[in-house]
Amino acid sequence: RSRGLGDVYKRQIPVRFLLCLPERGDSVSAELLIQNGSTIYYPVVEEGVSLTLERKGTPGKLEFTVIKDCVLNFQEGNPVKFTVDGTTMFYGFVFTKSRKANSPTIDVVAYDQLRYLKNKDTYTEEGLKASDLLKRIATDFRLNLGSVEDTGYTIETIVEENSTLFDMIQNALDETLLNTGQLYCLYDDGGALTLKNVNSMKLNLLIDSETGETFDYSSSIDDQTYNKIKLAYNNEQTGKRELYVAQDGEKMNTWGVLQYYEELQTATGAAAKADALLKLYDQKTRKLTVKNAFGDVRVRAGSAVVVSLDLGDIITNNYLMVEKVTHNFKGDEHFMDLTLIGGEFIA
Repeated sequence: RSRGLGDVYKRQIPVRFLLCLPERGDSVSAELLIQNGSTIYYPVVEEGVSLTLERKGTPGKLEFTVIKDCVLNFQEGNPVKFTVDGTTMFYGFVFTKSRKANSPTIDVVAYDQLRYLKNKDTYTEEGLKASDLLKRIATDFRLNLGSVEDTGYTIETIVEENSTLFDMIQNALDETLLNTGQLYCLYDDGGALTLKNVNSMKLNLLIDSETGETFDYSSSIDDQTYNKIKLAYNNEQTGKRELYVAQDGEKMNTWGVLQYYEELQTATGAAAKADALLKLYDQKTRKLTVKNAFGDVRVRAGSAVVVSLDLGDIITNNYLMVEKVTHNFKGDEHFMDLTLIGGEFIA
């Protein structure tokens, strides 16, 4: 978008409040800025700031409460920037303001640029890569682009009718994953849409019983577990229905038949897709959330961190991907809640 904080990047911004990472002694400065027209406000923030980032299908969400005084004046659509220790953790726009009777405070919800991918449209394209589709959408909807990695795989046909832009891009990324094994993450980086291979998003950060206060863990075959894949293609030239099946007989005997079924628009790569889906879903789904871990400004959805925890039936001591993170800044504390996936961990 053409709107922005303008000269805010060129000005020396005073520190608004200080945060200390617990038991580390490292103090960090946090800045929250709102711009209305040519005026930049540094509001007094009450009860801290919460930033939630998810890996797919959801914009970054910043929530905070400000004290309304005789000077502060801002509206829906105004730019918001949140910086911690020199790192821009959020750049977006005010979407919701709410207040209660006789209250001097305003509750604010701001979203980053990904919010505009909730728009719906229809696209029919041939011979595009997922990265090409992202660039096309960004141009059509006047969104700012940052670093976009070439996803490599060319999709034969893209047909999306009355779909959200989020779904269009995610479908293209899913198709790329099934055909190349490469997973990409789309996120907003300080006001610029960014697409990265998750292999380049690993962090030297350890989450264990010392750095994470507590965790929730479950294992199941009730959701996203399939031991039989059946893909169907209606061949109009032959008038026959072609089936592509991949299955795990041993697990079918153990768990019963858990079938995934999909009708295809093209038979190209159908057998390979069935095999890839079986490999992806033919296992228990394990869900792991870690609460009140020490905060780290580098962590975003799509990042990979080392997790070393005894979960009872398994012990994990390897990289897991952050599916969702909520950074909580309050008083002199910065903690984060993490939803983690990887291997058998599926969100």
